[in-house]
Amino acid sequence: MKIVQLILNVLWVVLCGFWMALGYLLAALICFILIVTIPFGIASLRLAGYVLWPFGRTVVDKPSAGAGSLIGNVIWFIFAGWWLALGHVFTSIALAVTIIGLPFAWANLKLVPLSLFPLGHDVVSADEVR
Repeated sequence: MKIVQLILNVLWVVLCGFWMALGYLLAALICFILIVTIPFGIASLRLAGYVLWPFGRTVVDKPSAGAGSLIGNVIWFIFAGWWLALGHVFTSIALAVTIIGLPFAWANLKLVPLSLFPLGHDVVSADEVR
Protein backbone atom coordinates (compact mmCIF):
# COMPACT_ATOMS: atom_id res chain seq x y z
CA MET A 1 0.00 0.00 0.00
CA LYS A 2 2.92 2.36 0.68
CA ILE A 3 4.13 1.94 -2.92
CA VAL A 4 0.71 2.95 -4.26
CA GLN A 5 0.68 6.01 -1.97
CA LEU A 6 4.17 6.95 -3.16
CA ILE A 7 3.18 6.65 -6.83
CA LEU A 8 -0.01 8.66 -6.27
CA ASN A 9 1.85 11.35 -4.34
CA VAL A 10 4.54 11.68 -7.01
CA LEU A 11 1.91 11.98 -9.75
CA TRP A 12 0.00 14.46 -7.60
CA VAL A 13 3.06 16.67 -7.10
CA VAL A 14 3.81 16.66 -10.82
CA LEU A 15 0.24 17.32 -11.95
CA CYS A 16 -1.00 19.83 -9.40
CA GLY A 17 0.39 19.54 -5.88
CA PHE A 18 3.43 21.74 -6.39
CA TRP A 19 1.46 24.70 -7.76
CA MET A 20 -1.29 24.44 -5.16
CA ALA A 21 1.29 24.21 -2.37
CA LEU A 22 2.89 27.40 -3.70
CA GLY A 23 -0.49 29.14 -3.34
CA TYR A 24 -0.72 28.07 0.29
CA LEU A 25 2.89 29.13 0.90
CA LEU A 26 2.15 32.56 -0.56
CA ALA A 27 -0.88 32.88 1.73
CA ALA A 28 1.30 31.85 4.70
CA LEU A 29 3.96 34.40 3.77
CA ILE A 30 1.39 37.18 3.60
CA CYS A 31 -0.05 36.10 6.94
CA PHE A 32 3.39 36.07 8.58
CA ILE A 33 4.20 39.53 7.24
CA LEU A 34 1.00 40.96 8.72
CA ILE A 35 2.00 39.68 12.22
CA VAL A 36 -1.57 39.62 13.61
CA THR A 37 -2.47 36.83 11.20
CA ILE A 38 0.36 34.46 12.20
CA PRO A 39 -2.11 31.74 13.35
CA PHE A 40 -3.55 31.78 9.82
CA GLY A 41 -0.03 31.47 8.42
CA ILE A 42 0.59 28.38 10.56
CA ALA A 43 -2.66 26.82 9.32
CA SER A 44 -1.70 27.68 5.75
CA LEU A 45 1.71 26.01 6.16
CA ARG A 46 0.02 22.90 7.55
CA LEU A 47 -2.25 22.82 4.51
CA ALA A 48 0.65 23.45 2.12
CA GLY A 49 2.30 20.28 3.38
CA TYR A 50 -0.94 18.35 3.05
CA VAL A 51 -1.67 19.67 -0.44
CA LEU A 52 1.87 18.83 -1.52
CA TRP A 53 1.75 15.18 -0.31
CA PRO A 54 -1.86 14.18 0.50
CA PHE A 55 -2.10 10.44 -0.06
CA GLY A 56 -1.66 8.41 3.11
CA ARG A 57 -2.83 11.30 5.26
CA THR A 58 -6.25 12.62 6.18
CA VAL A 59 -7.88 15.56 7.91
CA VAL A 60 -9.74 15.16 11.21
CA ASP A 61 -11.65 17.64 13.32
CA LYS A 62 -9.67 19.05 16.22
CA PRO A 63 -11.60 18.35 19.43
CA SER A 64 -10.32 21.53 21.09
CA ALA A 65 -11.64 23.78 18.31
CA GLY A 66 -14.27 26.24 19.42
CA ALA A 67 -15.63 29.69 18.74
CA GLY A 68 -12.16 31.03 17.97
CA SER A 69 -11.82 28.61 15.06
CA LEU A 70 -15.24 29.61 13.77
CA ILE A 71 -14.39 33.31 13.83
CA GLY A 72 -10.96 32.62 12.34
CA ASN A 73 -12.51 30.57 9.54
CA VAL A 74 -14.82 33.45 8.64
CA ILE A 75 -11.86 35.83 8.47
CA TRP A 76 -9.81 33.26 6.50
CA PHE A 77 -12.70 32.76 4.04
CA ILE A 78 -12.94 36.49 3.34
CA PHE A 79 -9.22 37.16 2.84
CA ALA A 80 -7.63 33.94 1.54
CA GLY A 81 -9.93 30.94 1.44
CA TRP A 82 -11.99 31.81 -1.59
CA TRP A 83 -9.03 32.32 -3.94
CA LEU A 84 -7.37 29.09 -2.77
CA ALA A 85 -10.68 27.30 -3.35
CA LEU A 86 -10.84 28.80 -6.84
CA GLY A 87 -7.34 27.47 -7.46
CA HIS A 88 -8.54 23.98 -6.54
CA VAL A 89 -11.60 24.29 -8.77
CA PHE A 90 -9.65 25.54 -11.79
CA THR A 91 -6.98 22.87 -11.28
CA SER A 92 -9.72 20.23 -11.08
CA ILE A 93 -11.20 21.42 -14.35
CA ALA A 94 -7.80 21.23 -16.05
CA LEU A 95 -7.14 17.75 -14.61
CA ALA A 96 -10.57 16.45 -15.61
CA VAL A 97 -9.70 16.92 -19.28
CA THR A 98 -7.46 13.85 -19.20
CA ILE A 99 -8.34 10.33 -18.14
CA ILE A 100 -5.37 10.00 -15.79
CA GLY A 101 -6.27 13.33 -14.22
CA LEU A 102 -9.86 12.42 -13.28
CA PRO A 103 -9.04 10.87 -9.87
CA PHE A 104 -6.77 13.80 -9.10
CA ALA A 105 -9.49 16.25 -10.13
CA TRP A 106 -11.85 14.58 -7.69
CA ALA A 107 -9.21 14.66 -4.93
CA ASN A 108 -8.66 18.36 -5.65
CA LEU A 109 -12.38 19.06 -5.30
CA LYS A 110 -12.36 17.31 -1.92
CA LEU A 111 -9.81 19.89 -0.75
CA VAL A 112 -12.10 22.86 -1.48
CA PRO A 113 -13.95 22.79 1.90
CA LEU A 114 -10.64 22.53 3.73
CA SER A 115 -9.21 25.48 1.78
CA LEU A 116 -12.26 27.55 2.70
CA PHE A 117 -12.32 26.65 6.42
CA PRO A 118 -8.91 25.32 7.58
CA LEU A 119 -9.00 26.15 11.27
CA GLY A 120 -10.24 23.48 13.66
CA HIS A 121 -8.72 20.60 11.69
CA ASP A 122 -5.58 18.50 12.04
CA VAL A 123 -3.71 16.62 9.32
CA VAL A 124 -2.86 13.12 10.53
CA SER A 125 -1.62 9.88 9.07
CA ALA A 126 -4.40 7.71 7.68
CA ASP A 127 -3.09 4.89 9.90
CA GLU A 128 -3.84 6.97 13.03
CA VAL A 129 -7.52 7.23 12.11
CA ARG A 130 -7.99 3.47 11.85
